[in-house]
Amino acid sequence: MNRQSIAQIKELLTQVTSKDNPLLKELSLDDRKGVQSALKSTLSRLEKQSKLVTQFEEMKVFENLAREKGYTYIAGVDEVGRGPLAGPVVTAAVILPSNFKAYGLTDSKKLSKSQREQFHCQIKKEAIAYSVTFTDAKVIDEVNIYEATKQSMITSIQNLAVKPDYVLIDAMPLDIDLPNESFIKGDARSISIAAASVLAKVERDIYMEQQSKVYPGYQFEKNAGYGTKNHLIAIEERGLTPLHRRSFEPIKSMIKNS
Repeated sequence: MNRQSIAQIKELLTQVTSKDNPLLKELSLDDRKGVQSALKSTLSRLEKQSKLVTQFEEMKVFENLAREKGYTYIAGVDEVGRGPLAGPVVTAAVILPSNFKAYGLTDSKKLSKSQREQFHCQIKKEAIAYSVTFTDAKVIDEVNIYEATKQSMITSIQNLAVKPDYVLIDAMPLDIDLPNESFIKGDARSISIAAASVLAKVERDIYMEQQSKVYPGYQFEKNAGYGTKNHLIAIEERGLTPLHRRSFEPIKSMIKNS
């Protein structure tokens, strides 16, 4: 083994996928610092991968329990955009196949933009069915954000190309004629809800980036409609757009005092 260069050994280590690989034991006896450094990096990679696999299996628990009860088409439902001052609330419903694998997929807020975009493509490619619904500021102002979100979630479920026989919902109970369960932090506990959160987040971010060109100066491409300092300054200087939620503070008070 010592006759192999460190570069050759590093190349071999990239192909190692298990801590049980005998190569690792052999290399532990190699006293070259470069080899030991490469070995340490490989063990760290394998440990990280093992944790992601464990996390993924834990996030399939709700789906597995539903399948054990005889359900086949299990939809996860989530929302993005309840808090911003501008833009739609966006919901998504996703039915994943039982053999779906996406190690590292979790609540969209815990993922980087590149990770979300990667999972977004995979989910849309491999899902049995998915649906995304945009509910604009006008509806939010008319019925309030809670009701608008519920309506949007129900629409996302109804628009699935395949009708689900069980629904997993993040936090918000819905009045639907389907077996379902709702639980707190579902996007970090259910792989189907996590998938829905990623679809909703990426689709909303794309929309807000597009709207930043229609309404320049509000920095929608950066703040996604949330009430940042620069966004509030832009409202004071430029006024409101059709994207802004008139029922939200401080916009509501700005209108009242103007």
